[in-house]
Amino acid sequence: MDAAEAPSLPVSLAVAEPYAGSLAHVLAELSRVDLRLRGAVARARRLHAADPEFQGLYVSEQEVDDLLARPAGLPPWAAEPRPEEEAALAELSHGIAARKAASAEHGVPLRLDRLAGLFGLSDREADALLIALAPEIDLRYERLFSYLQDDVTKRRPSVDLVLNLLTGDLTEKLASRALFASGAPLLRHRLVELFDDPGRPHPPLLARYVKADPRVVSYLLGEDDLDPRLAPFARVADPAPIGGLQPAGIAERLLASARSAGEQVAVLYLQGPYGVGKETTARAVCRDLSRGLLALDLARLSAADEGTFETVLDLALRESALTGAALYWQGFDLLLVEERSGRRSLFLARLAAGRGLTFLAGEAEWEPADALREAVFLRVPFPLPEQAPRAALWAEALGLAAGEAETGDFDLPGLAAKFRLSGGQIQDAAATARNLARGRGEARPTGADLHAACRLQSNRKLSALAQKITPRYRFADIVLPADRMEQLQEICGFVRHGARVYEEWGFGRRLSLGKGLAALFAGPSGTGKTMAAEIVAGELGLDLYKIDLSTVVSKYIGETEKNLSRIFAEAEASNAVLFFDEADALFGKRSEVKDAHDRYANIEIGYLLQRMEEYQGVVILATNLKKNMDAAFLRRLRFVLEFPFPDPGERRLIWERLWPAETPRAPEIDFELLAHRFELPGGNIRNIALAASFLAAADGGTVDMHHLLRATQREFQKIGKVMAAGELAMLAGPAPAGAGRER
Repeated sequence: MDAAEAPSLPVSLAVAEPYAGSLAHVLAELSRVDLRLRGAVARARRLHAADPEFQGLYVSEQEVDDLLARPAGLPPWAAEPRPEEEAALAELSHGIAARKAASAEHGVPLRLDRLAGLFGLSDREADALLIALAPEIDLRYERLFSYLQDDVTKRRPSVDLVLNLLTGDLTEKLASRALFASGAPLLRHRLVELFDDPGRPHPPLLARYVKADPRVVSYLLGEDDLDPRLAPFARVADPAPIGGLQPAGIAERLLASARSAGEQVAVLYLQGPYGVGKETTARAVCRDLSRGLLALDLARLSAADEGTFETVLDLALRESALTGAALYWQGFDLLLVEERSGRRSLFLARLAAGRGLTFLAGEAEWEPADALREAVFLRVPFPLPEQAPRAALWAEALGLAAGEAETGDFDLPGLAAKFRLSGGQIQDAAATARNLARGRGEARPTGADLHAACRLQSNRKLSALAQKITPRYRFADIVLPADRMEQLQEICGFVRHGARVYEEWGFGRRLSLGKGLAALFAGPSGTGKTMAAEIVAGELGLDLYKIDLSTVVSKYIGETEKNLSRIFAEAEASNAVLFFDEADALFGKRSEVKDAHDRYANIEIGYLLQRMEEYQGVVILATNLKKNMDAAFLRRLRFVLEFPFPDPGERRLIWERLWPAETPRAPEIDFELLAHRFELPGGNIRNIALAASFLAAADGGTVDMHHLLRATQREFQKIGKVMAAGELAMLAGPAPAGAGRER
């Protein structure tokens, strides 16, 4: 490039008038860069070789001699005195300062000045940023940089060129290397980035190239689009409220804390389950503060690698500073696990060193014990709405008028009492119910659709931890003494009316723990304990989850507690009935401590006692050995139902009721005889009936006494009981043609 191509640029601005806008100020500041380049080009012009055609493409013999003879540190054009240039720069800077002052008086915002103030840039750091910015505004700067670096391929300024343009003394240049230290504002806040020539790995700092960050460029040019690197993890949230019932007074508390922080960092931790209004409240606070809100998904970000995590964290904090928006970090409690302690420390350190307002949203309780000491911190719990607000949220989500909430299929108070859903879950469930109705070609969902939608919304994670049992039985299917039947009805009533007693009648304020329902079903195997659990879940319209103890109990210390904690935590949000079969294996008596195993076993039981009291859902424990249950558990149970061995009259009812209407049966079946002759519980009777049906199907006929007695013989063999020889033949009488053939 010929030096004659260097532009002739103005050196001063005569009129102190406000800038028309921020971009006009940036262009004026670039005129100072132009002035520096003009002087540098003029000094370098006479030092270049005589053959400009191949300049920068090879190193001549004369150039080698010149390099050896030159002192280290500065190129000749940078070492020459530049008094005229410095005077012109001073005059130009004075004119720019006057216009900046006029702009401030007229309320014209200047983004370059704001950026320098936000990130604490010195004048020299701001000039370095301007040099890196220049090629983003005019490509002619690329050719000027190539000329000054004596290489047509070097179109971006190197660190060496930036320092040479800004300094004229070796000592000053060496000190100015700190501008590009990792902890200096330019790199710490990612205003510029350093990159290497791909053909030159691991170069020294001076040989690295400087590029203005794309988001910083767009900001200085007046654009406010979200940084594309943030887009996979962030979204701009509307600061206006989105409806629903917010907890009373919470928004006001948060607003007061945000305002009291002043220039301090303010971190507000919104703690509560999904859908309780955390983000809605944050939006309302930002609306009152006239600020934007940038919501970030820590679940997605936590799955990224370490480099991406740190980069997105820095970019989000910078975006907040540039736009004045508050940050809303969703899923913060994902960082509270021990495995992510390193990321948590980095995250909190960046927050503490930042500025402005930050919302953290999570479900776990947390206090910053060793972090955020200089910040204003407030943790605000967001409880699930009570029954009346839940019913109102249902009416709002379904678009129902006040009088429709309790009519027809829409018993919203009853629905709200059964399912402790948050406002967000209610909106999701209402949408699911409408989709279920549309699937049948109907415009309006039914009560059954609402119940199904509630179950779909509330059991998403529990299915991975327990076995789901679809309730099939109703009260008419079970045979129990009248008192036990009443107790089962009372269990259902406890759940249906729990919201009224705890919330409307005030008992919830008197009880810190024990608001859930824990029942023990005790009795011999086959007496109907599992059936009764299904009946309770079916009558309440809740899902039943059977806990597989093999996946819970662990020989490793602490693992059993962790597994139970996950189950109870998910069940709390799932509105399901938990069913622990053979519960004495898990809830057994504590023993005298003789070794470490006894001590840790007792710790497990103590933990279970605590979780049982904290849990607010329905837990049913079943055991064949009530005497093996720890007494402390029995004291914490709402109901204890003894399932007795059925007497002959009860056995006859079981024999008669368990048959599906479609099953063909011979009229001569003597259920009275079966009930009196064979002392079996309902579970074994059911097995016999099923086996007899298969025998009858194989014979191609109906179920008769021969099939039942033969199936009874097999059941006795299975459970280890002995029948007298010839007893079956005597009880059955003459066998019908084709019956009893060996298969």
